[in-house]
Amino acid sequence: MENVIELQHVHKSFDGFQLNNLSMTIKKGFVTGFIGGNGAGKSTTIKLMMNLLQPDRGTISIFGLNYKDHEKEIKQRIGFVFDENIFYENVTLAEMKKIIKPAYVNWDDNLFHYYVKTFELPLNKKIKSFSKGMMMKASLTIALSHHAELIIMDEPTSGLDPSFRRELLDILHNLMQDGEKTIFFSTHLTTDLDRIADYITFIHKGKHIFTKEIYQIEEEYAIVKGGIELLDKDTEREFISIRKSNHGFEALTANKTRAENIFGGMALIEKPTLEDIMFYTKKGEEHYV
Repeated sequence: MENVIELQHVHKSFDGFQLNNLSMTIKKGFVTGFIGGNGAGKSTTIKLMMNLLQPDRGTISIFGLNYKDHEKEIKQRIGFVFDENIFYENVTLAEMKKIIKPAYVNWDDNLFHYYVKTFELPLNKKIKSFSKGMMMKASLTIALSHHAELIIMDEPTSGLDPSFRRELLDILHNLMQDGEKTIFFSTHLTTDLDRIADYITFIHKGKHIFTKEIYQIEEEYAIVKGGIELLDKDTEREFISIRKSNHGFEALTANKTRAENIFGGMALIEKPTLEDIMFYTKKGEEHYV
């Protein structure tokens, strides 16, 4: 299976933060959700993928190419959708198109007008008058109008109302039907990923925790709830992290089958959300009990 993005042993240091030996791959033709808490390194990773930052060590390849020798070719094939306005505010969408079009050899006016019509975007209103949802549609229109193969989205649903978030996810779902496009979708709204993601990549404090298919996460991880009497030194080792109260405990395991064998019918075993996995991973590192 072809990898569109490959990071191998990537290090990047700032004051008080570092990406540490980050290795991850993103497969062609799928939606990969990118999750992690604030300060986990999501934005830094995306900037490295876009060549807006360079790694201190390690290698990054996009479409099997490196930026040093193939930057123009790579960027022709990427569409970037950001959570903030990256257009000139005092021009219209039609004028913005004229500015951007010459940068892309595969720009397609017919495709641009198709998405303008589909998204019901005004061509002749100044961009500063656009709502957050309209801005997101405009950004996606520009990204798609040059036949981008890889669409990188940084918090695209942030600040959008629930109905528009659902509409955007349906649009992205339809885009994926030909199997030729790849979407890398960074978000803190993890419920959006339940609707659209094929894979989840999770980073925590600059480290790659996992890249797994959605169904694989459901098969491996579980929330276990039960009485305190079920816990001892041995059973506590089964969990990434445990929350205890006077009423019992709640914990996350990365080995659902083993938890079922140990606790049987004595505990409640539930499917965790992605937010649960992020929360308990953080608490486990802090030795939270």
